[in-house]
Amino acid sequence: MNNENILKIAKESISIEISELENLKNRLDENFLKAVEIINSAKGKLIIVGIGKSAHVGNKIVATLNSTGTPSQFLHASEAIHGDLGVIQKTDVVLCISNSGNSPEIVNLAPFLKEYSSALIGMTGNLNSKLAEFSDIVLNSHVEKEACPIKLAPTSSTTVQMALGDALAVCLMEINDFQQKDFAKFHPGGSLGKNLTAKVEQFLSSQKPLVSEDAEIREIIISISGSTHGITVVTNGEEITGVITDGDLRRMLMSEQDLSKISAKDIMSQNPKSIEKDRLAKEAMSILKEKNIGQLIVTENGKYFGIIDIHRLLDEGIN
Repeated sequence: MNNENILKIAKESISIEISELENLKNRLDENFLKAVEIINSAKGKLIIVGIGKSAHVGNKIVATLNSTGTPSQFLHASEAIHGDLGVIQKTDVVLCISNSGNSPEIVNLAPFLKEYSSALIGMTGNLNSKLAEFSDIVLNSHVEKEACPIKLAPTSSTTVQMALGDALAVCLMEINDFQQKDFAKFHPGGSLGKNLTAKVEQFLSSQKPLVSEDAEIREIIISISGSTHGITVVTNGEEITGVITDGDLRRMLMSEQDLSKISAKDIMSQNPKSIEKDRLAKEAMSILKEKNIGQLIVTENGKYFGIIDIHRLLDEGIN
């Protein structure tokens, strides 16, 4: 099989799934609204049940819901009928996912899911199934055909299930006015959490290069050379008045013949960019990118506090 045929098959597969998602969008109805209302008003958590590929989908939906403010837990259908049903409390809502709605485990389990919970929501592609029969609300995940070439492997059906789960999560987020600050509470680790919560002071350089306005060339060179940032901050008392970079220093050395009378004030760049130490690190990165600079002065109540470097932020996943 040549590359052209492979791409053709891939595109056909995606087209089939897009078509099934369009069908799903067009048939969303009162049942979906009721499901959102029941989940949102539940006094307990949402238990999502599945088996096979639907179990994988269920785990993903649980992860999405937990990270967006809807407490959820996954329950594997085969484990449920062997003791794990005890996790369900009468205040919980159950969402059971099964494309056929008639797999043996689901058929055996459905009556207990309904009895032990406050409500049973069935997500199935078969509205005449046992799962649909026992469910208080049915979310129709029917697909005309799977995207796989033999029309058997769960492809379109799992895509539709995933999309329905995402739609539930997004609607619940909107209803509960779930914002970035809320999202950050559940994502403290990794680059995502850092971008939402990390403050400038967490990424300060250990070096704090500094010279006064009247510092002479030798002192300026020592200050810049003693720092890995190629920069030193110029102050007048506690006031930040400028910065000198190694580039500023090179340009001055190339243009000046008599260095004996040159001070920091003569070669510094005035009004340097700065940021308060308690601001978000991503704000610092935004300034660094916008101004096309490598370092930013960090202040505390307007006074020099330290240096933050773009490379450190990049290494930490701040963008």
